[in-house]
Amino acid sequence: MTEPDAPPPGRWQSATVVRVTKETERAKTFRLMLPEVSRHLAGQHYVVRLTAADGYSASRSYSVASPPDESAYIELTVERLEDGEVSSYMHDVVVPGDQLEVRGPVGGWFVWRGDTPALLVGGGSGIVPLMAMLRLARRSGRCDLVRLVVSVRCPDELCYAEELPGPETTVVYTREAPSLGARPPGHLGEEDLRNALLSGATAYVCGSSGFADHVTGLLARLAVPAKRIRVERFGPTN
Repeated sequence: MTEPDAPPPGRWQSATVVRVTKETERAKTFRLMLPEVSRHLAGQHYVVRLTAADGYSASRSYSVASPPDESAYIELTVERLEDGEVSSYMHDVVVPGDQLEVRGPVGGWFVWRGDTPALLVGGGSGIVPLMAMLRLARRSGRCDLVRLVVSVRCPDELCYAEELPGPETTVVYTREAPSLGARPPGHLGEEDLRNALLSGATAYVCGSSGFADHVTGLLARLAVPAKRIRVERFGPTN
C-alpha cells in the first residue's frame, strides 16, 4: 500500500560518491551527491544500478540512512553479502569521485514523517531506514515521539555506534554484550519492546524475514494492532 502523498520515484540519475565511511567490517556508508534535490522521506530507498561494458546490468535497493533535508545529498549504508555482485562492487571498487546510477526515492508504506509516535525495531542492517527516522526526530527536536530498539549479535556489528546512544535508543546484543552492558546477551524479547512502546505508536520493523516474524509476534502479544505494524524485510539480494 502506498500513501497518496508519498513522492513518486524519480528517473535514473548519475550520482557522485563524495564520501565512503566504514561502519563495521561488513558495512559501509556511501554519501552521494545527486544532480538535483532528493525529496525522500525517512524510510524510503534508492535503487543502485551497475552496468558492465557488455551491457549486462544488476540493480539492488538500498535504504536511505540520512534524514530528509531538502538537499542533493543522500547516504546509503550497504552491507557486504557473500556472492553479492552489487554489494561486493560497492565495497571493493567504489571510491569518492566515482559515479553511480541511482533511481528514487522509492516506497510509500514504510515511511515516518516525524509527527506521530513510533517504535523502531531493527535487526542488524535493518537499522538503516530506522536511522533516517531517528535522525529526523533528533534534528526536529521530537525525540519524545521515537523509541529505537536494535538487535545485533555483538558490538562490532553495530552500525552508527558512536551516534546511536541516547535515552531514546536501546541496543540488544544477542551473543556478546559490552562488559559494562546492563542487559546480558540474549534474543530480543517481549520485555525489551514493552519498555520502549509509546502509547499509540506505530511500529516500524526492519530486518530479515525471521527477525520480522519474531518481532511481529512479540508486538501481537503486546496488543499492538496489526494496522499499526509496518514491516520491511531484507532479502538475500540486498
